[in-house]
Amino acid sequence: MSVTAKRDVSALELQAKEVRREIVKMIGASASGHPGGSLSAADVMTALYFSELNQEPATVEDDSRDRFILSKGHGVPAQYAAMALRGYFDRESLSTLRRFGSPLQGHPERGRMPGIEASTGSLGQGISIGIGMALAARLDRADWRTYVLIGDGEANEGQIWEAAMSAAHFGLGNLCVIMDCNGIQLDGFVKDILDMGDVSEKWRAFGWNTITIDGHDMAQVLDAFDQARRVTDKPTCIVANTIKGKGVSFMENNPGFHGVAPTADEVERALAELA
Repeated sequence: MSVTAKRDVSALELQAKEVRREIVKMIGASASGHPGGSLSAADVMTALYFSELNQEPATVEDDSRDRFILSKGHGVPAQYAAMALRGYFDRESLSTLRRFGSPLQGHPERGRMPGIEASTGSLGQGISIGIGMALAARLDRADWRTYVLIGDGEANEGQIWEAAMSAAHFGLGNLCVIMDCNGIQLDGFVKDILDMGDVSEKWRAFGWNTITIDGHDMAQVLDAFDQARRVTDKPTCIVANTIKGKGVSFMENNPGFHGVAPTADEVERALAELA
């Protein structure tokens, strides 16, 4: 993929819309899944797989590849959609989401499919796994990077902040965390369940290079990744402010679509909006 193609913002925006269409279709077909947090992460996921990650489908197990960990594992339909559209596996396989025997389980499972670096779903563990990978790269004097996507509701987990202290202590400039701040978790709005205040200031206080962006503005997402690569003495957290259910009007900012699949009629309505 050429540098020009990788930075074609308009093309990436169209790709993100297609990722959203596939998310809606696969969760609708399975009648099970988490549409809200998958749709909120679609732009970041598209930027990762179509621009940022030093990784190709044909060399997905090459030692020099960048690593990506989806810590908010319930948002994996966004990852599956991006991977399929990027050519990691057959797009038709998306319709097998959550079926018995399918490599596309409801949460990422390492070993079922090349390109899935960690089994996640128990929230809070992804950064810790990423720290191990980033330290391994340092020990090997390798220049590959590790990326971890977490949720803001997930950041209620204490392990997130233990990991944040550890990564800053070790000065892991090869680690980049993206925080999908869509404001909603399983039981409602994050601010009502456990208000974390200004999360950008929290990450800075923990010693991280912190970049705050509109997580649906593709140019801002790409620029944030560029900035993160230039900081080599500390880890970076990109605080991506997003909208739960982005792109589908009746799902946007609706806690009811955290973990409820759309009906057949709702799938058609959603796809019409994403046309």
